[in-house]
Amino acid sequence: MLRALRAAFRQWRESGVHELRGIRVVVENTRPDIATRDVLARLDEALALIERHQPWRLRHLRRDLRQIRVVRFPCRGAYLAGERTCITELTFLARRDITAAPVAASILHEGMHARVHRMGAVHRDPAREERLCRRAELEFGRALPPALGAPVVERALASLALADHEVAPRIDWAEAQRRQDAADRGAS
Repeated sequence: MLRALRAAFRQWRESGVHELRGIRVVVENTRPDIATRDVLARLDEALALIERHQPWRLRHLRRDLRQIRVVRFPCRGAYLAGERTCITELTFLARRDITAAPVAASILHEGMHARVHRMGAVHRDPAREERLCRRAELEFGRALPPALGAPVVERALASLALADHEVAPRIDWAEAQRRQDAADRGAS
């Protein structure tokens, strides 16, 4: 019992507000099986890739975003325009079967949504905006060493080849939440 209480306190203490590479990061870790410090380390690794290979994009993120929020979410990333917040999904950051490159590409993708929003071209053409974000991922993947960038390039090219209704699909958020809840129950 005491061990569980200490683990819960440690998890709570590690959650909260942080700063990584000049960006405010808010962590809401609801999963006791995921260490917040590991998630922050992965996020820092992803931001370091951006800083090293496309430093202007990190400067854009600093200007265009108010914060990055790390939370459980039904997809790997999202941009909340009203809050100028990039959502980065907790379990996506915790994965160790992928490198930090796809994480960085996802953050850049949402950062492009933020950039479009700041320029005032909000959701005029969702498919066009999505392709703009995918092209940013593609450019980033190509800027990385080939072995590191290959999965990013492959995913971006596949997405760019999709039809408009596929590249910017309508999402049933209730179904996505049901699937996430089922996955969380399975992880407990």
